[in-house]
Amino acid sequence: MTRYTAADITGAVGILPTPALPGADRWDARQTVDLAETERLTAALVDAGVDVLMTNGTFGEGAGLMLDELLAFNDVVIRTAAGRVPVFAGATTLNTRDTIERGSALRALGADGLFVGRPMWVALDDTQIVAFHRDIAAALPDMSQVAYDNPSAFKGKISPAVYAELAGIEQVVAAKHMGLGLMGERFVEDLEAVADRIRLLPVAGDWATTARRFPEAAIACWSGDISCGPAPVLALREAIRAGDWETALRIQDDLNEACAPLFPHGSFEEFSKYNIQIDRAEFEAAGYFTPGPARAPYTSCPEAYLEGGRETGRRWAALHRRYSHEMSRSLS
Repeated sequence: MTRYTAADITGAVGILPTPALPGADRWDARQTVDLAETERLTAALVDAGVDVLMTNGTFGEGAGLMLDELLAFNDVVIRTAAGRVPVFAGATTLNTRDTIERGSALRALGADGLFVGRPMWVALDDTQIVAFHRDIAAALPDMSQVAYDNPSAFKGKISPAVYAELAGIEQVVAAKHMGLGLMGERFVEDLEAVADRIRLLPVAGDWATTARRFPEAAIACWSGDISCGPAPVLALREAIRAGDWETALRIQDDLNEACAPLFPHGSFEEFSKYNIQIDRAEFEAAGYFTPGPARAPYTSCPEAYLEGGRETGRRWAALHRRYSHEMSRSLS
């Protein structure tokens, strides 16, 4: 197995949701993954030109799937990607041993690496965070890792000191970050700490801002909204690669305008309480694939918040149609 490096993480990194069958929201539901829809979504994104796939983060319901469901889902994603793009499979659990066991099972399926967040039942200190990633590297030395730096989910942000130590673990090749516009000088400090050994991934809605200031470092972004239609993020990628900052910033503005309704009262913290449900409403309204219901216990949500998700889905679908047309026209 070829282990990926930071240099291999470029372009648009799509984080996948996990399509669900009808009835998946019941407490007694089993085998809830819509495998046919998983195959269709994966194929559509890879065929469109998405560069890297990651699975089973927050809205991918890594915490809401039973192990057999998670493995069945990733098996379809990996087989459908068929080596055309790397797949970093979600292995987050509440402890080191289960994470390693899950990572080993995903490795056996053919995953190219792991998308892994640290255990969060009790917040880990800096020493424990580093030890966690080192233990995974020792147990699975041929598996690259993408660290999951989500302050809301993991009870705190990864510090520059930890990033400096993670950069010394050759298996840790990237981190899901927020970027310069959202994190300010925290991003700059983290970038200095990793010294080009870890690819820090800003969200797509901050990619142009980050890449304009750090064009050699910010050569990839992550997006979950890409499953509403990849064309806007791919158009942004091409503008950034061309150094066309006027176009890149315009597309970034379009993405942020589309996503504004996701955040109730403009609050990321409030969004984080209902991330799974709001994103499901977004995907359903966008219509690029059929998401199905969210799984228990993440099934209820204020209606106004769901409508914000739907409005984002409608806006994103319009952007996907527009940028698909523009890219087709530029190729003709």
